[in-house]
Amino acid sequence: MEHIKVYVEVTASFRSDGLLLPREIVWEDGHHYEIDRVSDIRQSASAKVGGQGDRYTIVVCGQPKYLFFERNASITGNNIGRWFVEGRAQ
Repeated sequence: MEHIKVYVEVTASFRSDGLLLPREIVWEDGHHYEIDRVSDIRQSASAKVGGQGDRYTIVVCGQPKYLFFERNASITGNNIGRWFVEGRAQ
């Protein structure tokens, strides 16, 4: 089965040391999923859909998932990047 990038809305916060942490994902259908915890953050490409960025290993409803933050190449402006998950093509 083919995989695709699914861009999602994410509620996130910055810690006082500058670390960006996702708190909640809003799926395409409007469902909100609270992120129970972030267990790992590293620079990594998505093996299934491509793209380079920060890979967050998150736990949602007790299940580990990958959430990627794809940084904007431009260092100016208000858009610093987008969040995506690895989804399955319909």
